Amino acid sequence: MRLHSPSMSELHAFVTAAQLGSFTKAAQALCVTQGAISRAIARLETHFGQPLMARSAHGLALTEAGRRLAEAAAGPLQAIESVSAELRAATRRHQLNLAVIPTLASVWLVPRLPEFHRRHPHVELTFSAYRRDEDFSGATPDAAILSGTPEQWPQWQCDYVIGKEIVVICHPDRLAARRGEGRWNDPAELLEEPLLFHTNARGNWPYWFQAVGVEASPRLANGFDQVSILVRAVMADMGLAVLQRCLVRDEVESGRVAAPFDRPVALPRGYVLCAPMQRRDHPALVAFRDWLLETAAKEPA
Repeated sequence: MRLHSPSMSELHAFVTAAQLGSFTKAAQALCVTQGAISRAIARLETHFGQPLMARSAHGLALTEAGRRLAEAAAGPLQAIESVSAELRAATRRHQLNLAVIPTLASVWLVPRLPEFHRRHPHVELTFSAYRRDEDFSGATPDAAILSGTPEQWPQWQCDYVIGKEIVVICHPDRLAARRGEGRWNDPAELLEEPLLFHTNARGNWPYWFQAVGVEASPRLANGFDQVSILVRAVMADMGLAVLQRCLVRDEVESGRVAAPFDRPVALPRGYVLCAPMQRRDHPALVAFRDWLLETAAKEPA
């Protein structure tokens, strides 16, 4: 099997760790995670078929092979990155590569992008594959919209965008039937219904019930790994779901689903625009960030 050639980012991670004597310091210097540094060096060691670094009581110690590689790579790497930065700066001022959670991209972001392009016709947007553990160790993306809280990533520029507020949805016929029976006057009555859930957010139902004053533990029914399928299950009247309001606003407003207890409940987490500190002044990112936060501010959280 042919192994991949070392990449610039892997060599950069290795040389920085060698110079600073620490994965942690290298991660801070490059505005990535410690895990990204560790994985980059592991890939280099696999490529060369021998260890390049060894941990010691005093930090990191280079092996003989590691010393030779660090000495050979440091100068050329710095020269290449200097020239690359100059060339990219000239050509990429108006280019922006984003990674976005797919559901948020398709349901919320993309329908609003025509307004962004009307306002900034010179900005060219492209999209990279979304990674839940994005660490910006590669050339792209320039920024990513991730799920969490800004405090999770103190090494990056992070701005909360939208997605904290959750709402219960059900089929309109189920709501009409229960209300016709004189039921669903208290949120606790929903405990008797099939409670559908997203497999990455099992805690949303317990959180919602507690927020509206119901102490009992809900018994969950079917789980789905995609929001779009979960919404379809509700539209097929398989049960109820609790989801971010921004992801189901169109379905609620159109009457395809109903919100039986439309009480504001906010999660501690939401969707966050993240970018490495060294890219925060990138002109295209500045334009996108300003537009994105302004657009989101016009809607419920």
